[in-house]
Amino acid sequence: MNNILIIEDEEKISNVQKAYLEKEGYGVYTSTTGLKGLELFDSIEFNLVILDLMLPDIQGEEICKIIRNKSDVHIFMITAKSSLEDRIEGLNTGADEYLVKPFSPRELVARVNALFRRLEVNASSALSLDNGNLQIDKDSRIVRVKGEEIALTPNEFDILYVLATNKGKVFTREQLIDRVFGMDFEGFDRTVDVHIKNIRKKVEEDSKKPKYILTVPRIGYKFGGES
Repeated sequence: MNNILIIEDEEKISNVQKAYLEKEGYGVYTSTTGLKGLELFDSIEFNLVILDLMLPDIQGEEICKIIRNKSDVHIFMITAKSSLEDRIEGLNTGADEYLVKPFSPRELVARVNALFRRLEVNASSALSLDNGNLQIDKDSRIVRVKGEEIALTPNEFDILYVLATNKGKVFTREQLIDRVFGMDFEGFDRTVDVHIKNIRKKVEEDSKKPKYILTVPRIGYKFGGES
């Protein structure tokens, strides 16, 4: 469940927002003051903060800075200030979105749903396989085996990623060359075998009995790890 923190001094407004968001399946916590909101933030793991700027004890901009200094959580900044300068200042403070009052609870829900859809798409670039024993992050190009980061060359990473994202599909050496090296590759197809051998040494528990990169006799290779 994605947890959302609403910091809003008008309790009626926060209660309506809470009701709409909980109906969508989110875990929602509310605070009518900035200091209490910060206490909640430090005690619970949140995926989104909906922050009103006009609070009785501390300015919302200051809260945004405090949160941003210790977390990359998404922040929706809520305010009645609608000028371009105010929007720019809010985003520069660390907010991810800037919503101007008044707005409907349905609009807020739509924006929140859109955010988490984007996050799910982005997260899909990170593969977790074999109960997390093998992790492959496309964006950072980092591979971890049992939590330990493994150094792969660019070509080794690309071969592993192609196989892992097509589990069970058999690739010939020529197909892997086309996908990784491109059509203009002028080397030998056995170059793939060398890369496979090196990848196995780095990611397999026993390179002679691989469970991730499997050889398909007389054809090529496929990925055998469990997602």
